[in-house]
Amino acid sequence: MTPRITPRGPVSEALLEALQTDPSDPSGPSAQLDRFSRLTAEALEAGPDLLTDEDLQLTLFVLYGLHYGDTVDADDEWEWNPELLRARRTIERVYERQLRQRVPVGDLPEPNADAVAAYLFDLTSEDGGPSLSRFLAKKATEEQAVEFVIHRSIYTRKEADPHSWAIPRLTGRPKAALVEVQADEYGGGRPERIHAEIFAQTMRELGLDDRYGAYVDKVPAITLASFTMMSMFGLNRSLRGAITGHLAAFEMTSSIPNRFYGNGFRRLGHGEDVTWYYDEHVEADAVHEQIAGRDLAGGLAEQHPDLLPDIVFGAAACLYVDGLAGQHMLESFEAGRSSLRRPVAVAV
Repeated sequence: MTPRITPRGPVSEALLEALQTDPSDPSGPSAQLDRFSRLTAEALEAGPDLLTDEDLQLTLFVLYGLHYGDTVDADDEWEWNPELLRARRTIERVYERQLRQRVPVGDLPEPNADAVAAYLFDLTSEDGGPSLSRFLAKKATEEQAVEFVIHRSIYTRKEADPHSWAIPRLTGRPKAALVEVQADEYGGGRPERIHAEIFAQTMRELGLDDRYGAYVDKVPAITLASFTMMSMFGLNRSLRGAITGHLAAFEMTSSIPNRFYGNGFRRLGHGEDVTWYYDEHVEADAVHEQIAGRDLAGGLAEQHPDLLPDIVFGAAACLYVDGLAGQHMLESFEAGRSSLRRPVAVAV
């Protein structure tokens, strides 16, 4: 059963109400859709910060969920409803513009695979600042570690899916590279090794509900923003450069942190049933980062030099938004408060 989603403001409330009507009934959803469109326009006119706007982030999350499935209980016909698509694009344009303003693209590397890979490895190298992964490894309590898993479930229970939208939009070397990475993410033909399913096991072992979206009501907008950003990049062909850069940065910043996360859960007394997900990524992502940096991002830059600014933008945006989400958790943990909108009881 799909978990129920609670509105966070007038826009998400209007959307969720519209989705409960029959999309095939000519007289049914028109009033609800008109209200949703009007409220969306009014919300955007107010100049919100889309990274932290609870109402609009949830709205985007639900709209993207119509494409992914298992997110909201709604008729499949809503997926391509023109009014919903129009509203989504209106929000996306503001979201993309704000991201580009916050994540400027500076000097670019040469558009060849080695130069792009070197640039991305330099971009994603650790800066030595506060680290959420090190906190989890050395200091986190059981409650904090479980909250971390809840935050990460928003993406990880759909792991790889946002990046897979790019497969039909690429050709040649970058397409082959993306498929190679994604095949591993999806278990190499073995369903029990699909990364999203391994993470589901981690959740169950921690006493959590592993249904997708079970904790949407608990996480703040910045956690949703990490997922909606990559969904926006993946679902729009015009942003295919950004989604390849995003994946490259995502893989390049995964292996070492996942080692720390696994160590943190071992420190708290958990065994392989919990740590398998993290241990799997230590080795896998060390390989993926090379493929994603050179063959995917670098290969795309060689094919289409005009996409190089977006490749760099996507990588930088990944680091920026995921960094804000991690900073929110770390600051909450260090201050001794919950990082969730509403704490979740954990049996310890």
